[in-house]
Amino acid sequence: MRGSVLYGPHDIRSETLDAPKIKQPTDAIIKITATCVCGSDLWPYRGLQPDDGPTPMGHEYCGVVEEIGKEVRSVKPGQFVIGSFFASDNTCPHCQAGYQSSCQHAEFVGGAQAEYLRVPLADGTLVALPEAPSDNLIPNLLSTSDVFGTGWFAAQAANVKPGATVVVVGDGAVGQMGVLSAKQLGAERIIAMSGDDTRQKLAREFGATDIVTERGDEGVARIKEMTNGLGADSVLECVGTSESMKQAIHSSRPGGYVGYVGVPHGVELDGQELFFTHTHLHGGPAPVRRFLPDLIDLVSQEKVNPGSVFDLTLPLDQVAEGYRAMDERRAIKVLLRP
Repeated sequence: MRGSVLYGPHDIRSETLDAPKIKQPTDAIIKITATCVCGSDLWPYRGLQPDDGPTPMGHEYCGVVEEIGKEVRSVKPGQFVIGSFFASDNTCPHCQAGYQSSCQHAEFVGGAQAEYLRVPLADGTLVALPEAPSDNLIPNLLSTSDVFGTGWFAAQAANVKPGATVVVVGDGAVGQMGVLSAKQLGAERIIAMSGDDTRQKLAREFGATDIVTERGDEGVARIKEMTNGLGADSVLECVGTSESMKQAIHSSRPGGYVGYVGVPHGVELDGQELFFTHTHLHGGPAPVRRFLPDLIDLVSQEKVNPGSVFDLTLPLDQVAEGYRAMDERRAIKVLLRP
């Protein structure tokens, strides 16, 4: 099969790889219908995250079940399925509490930028649709595998409530999904922080009511000015840098909430400084499996259109161009079709 492999910084290749096989009786093999490049894939691509390489890439996926292990009961060959980037049994105490990405038996699902994928713990990881979706729904459904689910978790972690004032730090795909999620959860005012005209426009389409172009201390000052000196009820941190985290915390009002889902790189917090902000911090790898059924329903009923975050679609064998486009900010998010 064809698959995507990262060899080192800025060296991603489409290669012929061995097709995956059932290893455990709880596995499933799926034929990928669509996959994509994640913003977190750019960290190792840019050489900013250690990577032993060569590494099969990709963790967002939807497709059709080809084969199942003998203990799999919830999905069957021929069904269209969507799964999370963490495999989970969905039965352990952490899963039952809604944190499937911290499942006691969690396994990272990698290598999804390929024609076929092995998914461990298939019963707890995959959600099957009742029937095959139309092709125009594929981008929307793919988004639920990670980026929409992560944006939704950011909003939930930030305690977004009806009538709330929300700030979204980060104008990439996850930030855009954070805007959409905050809108769905009833936020009255959604302030997107972005200095890019195209991304500002998309944020407004997803529900942003205001745009702040400033960053850092200037961005915080602008948020305070717009909220009568108070700060926001809820802040979604969707980047993962020290600057973005500090910007998020200081944009929050005392007693406010910060939901952080940007994978942290070089983030260090001053405990005493944090202590006096009275800010609630909640985040981590999004437990996407918790939200998948509801997000799939929203998409299937065409109540939301998260797939419009994909602004470039390429064949799988052009994966290198997909990474370049996102790295150079020529694309917000790239969808790949095998």
